[in-house]
Amino acid sequence: MGVSTSSPADGICLVTVDFPPVNALPVKGWYELADAVRAAGREPGTRCVVLAAEGRGFNAGVDIKEMQRDPGHTSLIGANRGCYEAFAAVYECEVPVVAAVGGFCLGGGIGLAGNADAIVASEDAVFGLPELDRGALGAATHLARLVPQHLMRALYYTSRTATAAELHAHGSVWKVVPRDQLLCAAMELAQEIARKNGTLIRLAKAAINGIDPVDVRRSYRFEQGFTFEAALSGVADRVRDTFGTPPGAAAAETDRTSSEEGQR
Repeated sequence: MGVSTSSPADGICLVTVDFPPVNALPVKGWYELADAVRAAGREPGTRCVVLAAEGRGFNAGVDIKEMQRDPGHTSLIGANRGCYEAFAAVYECEVPVVAAVGGFCLGGGIGLAGNADAIVASEDAVFGLPELDRGALGAATHLARLVPQHLMRALYYTSRTATAAELHAHGSVWKVVPRDQLLCAAMELAQEIARKNGTLIRLAKAAINGIDPVDVRRSYRFEQGFTFEAALSGVADRVRDTFGTPPGAAAAETDRTSSEEGQR
């Protein structure tokens, strides 16, 4: 359990995440992931990193239960900073990062996949930001790298998901394959990248990041400020405490509580 690294082929580092049951990462998990990706990119012989996950899905975001156990804001601050570092590590990795996405890619998973250089997905993969149902905000920066602006907004406001096939149609997913072929397909792309000259591929990564129209670090950090504002106002806890209940009932309960507090 945790984050592991291996070298399945020349020039390729495989970083694998395994936090059962659904790969909802605790605070320390985000930092472990950030450290592993950065270390892989710094290794002189690495020319491509493959980011994969064991279990039911690629990533389910932050560990909500860890936050619920914390009476203060320590876990929230830790998750904010940990996600920030992990997303940045993928984006700033000195070599291209291929994300192998199987099953669900939610919340923090969007931050990882959205900052990757290429995505290979399984046929059962779904991508989305259920943040508004979990008392949080954020990663619209990264969802906007996967789908057009208006679709990003609709997905964000509704907490709906998009399929791998839909993202493939938008051009953000390189290839969609059966689940049992996912890692093999990701490795094939990584090996094609890794056949390039190591110095040139690193220069190419730096050059492409340098012409990116959006500063993903600053943009995501701006979003995180609203997550913390929601926490300080109390609405984040109210919504988070309804996690797992029907959406309509959860919304009615949080709206009722907000109304009662406003009348006091």
